[in-house]
Amino acid sequence: MYETRRRGQLGHDGVGHRPDRRQRERGSVGGLRFGVIGCSAFGARSMLPVIRDNPATLLAAVASRDRAKAESFAGRFGCDAVAGYENLLARDDIEAVYIALPNALHYEMALAALECGKHVLAEKPLTTTVRDTAELIRVAAARGLVLRENYGFVHHGQNRRVRSLVQEGRIGRLRHFESSFCFPPLPEDDIRYRPDLGGGALLDVGVYPVRAMQYFLGDDLTVAGAVLRCDPASGVDVSGGFIAHAPDGVIATGGFGFEHGFGSRYRLWGSTGQLIVERAFTPPPWHAPTLRIVSQDHVEEITLPAEHQLSAGVSAFAAAVDAARVHGRDPHHEEWSATAIRTAALVARIRETALWI
Repeated sequence: MYETRRRGQLGHDGVGHRPDRRQRERGSVGGLRFGVIGCSAFGARSMLPVIRDNPATLLAAVASRDRAKAESFAGRFGCDAVAGYENLLARDDIEAVYIALPNALHYEMALAALECGKHVLAEKPLTTTVRDTAELIRVAAARGLVLRENYGFVHHGQNRRVRSLVQEGRIGRLRHFESSFCFPPLPEDDIRYRPDLGGGALLDVGVYPVRAMQYFLGDDLTVAGAVLRCDPASGVDVSGGFIAHAPDGVIATGGFGFEHGFGSRYRLWGSTGQLIVERAFTPPPWHAPTLRIVSQDHVEEITLPAEHQLSAGVSAFAAAVDAARVHGRDPHHEEWSATAIRTAALVARIRETALWI
């Protein structure tokens, strides 16, 4: 898709800022060299600082189609500024890319990166269709490259602890899993109101309850029904909900949207009690999470240490790249890809079965 050129051929047009001393020193002892594609607000607020500060990675460059924006970001984070995504992909000192573009552009850019031999960490959702997700997975496997979606919550210890407590029978036999992720309306010009860029609440926040039910119930899930509320001005879904079930009869429900007061939570309801988690999907790095176990005559709260889930996710990605270098392939590719394809299929099924209101 993109012609690969060596860095020396880019000339002045492709390169701006140079890494600061701290980054050069870190690079001298190793670290996965990242290039960032896209200058998103979330990237600036959360992911670029993580990639810069994580000892397993080095933030080498940030690219934008807008030179001024790339230079602004590069100046803030002490890395190279690159004008044009293809120029960043052409650099042979970039080992991996983090893709922070609108949803509809993930597939094209991830495919281009993989074809240039780069490992890919993309913002969720990986793509907007099952077919495109499967194609990226195929290309990554064929080239021995690591491909991941940036779901931070799966790397947070609070969720592993919850899963252990459920498996230990702390709430009896699991009967129902429910989750929700909602936040207030966005500015009118936000890209999430643009259908041509893959906007809408289902792809933006609905994927979290979907991935969460997979995390706790497994990938073998069936969507029974859904509702999506359409914004007549933009034509995108701004809120919705779904109901699904697992083979063993556990029911799962999810709610999502961006026309609500903020909420990010899930609840596992068993035969003898409930386990409730607030700030489930985006806990701040300083937040010490509290797991609440409620039974008929008893309430127990378990407070866990604060964790930085995005940093943990970047560390896991870098470890997967290291493993791929040793083995010639990503040893977790099959496990991860099966879940990723199933996520895309469940999201597609929610859209197909939804009653639009």
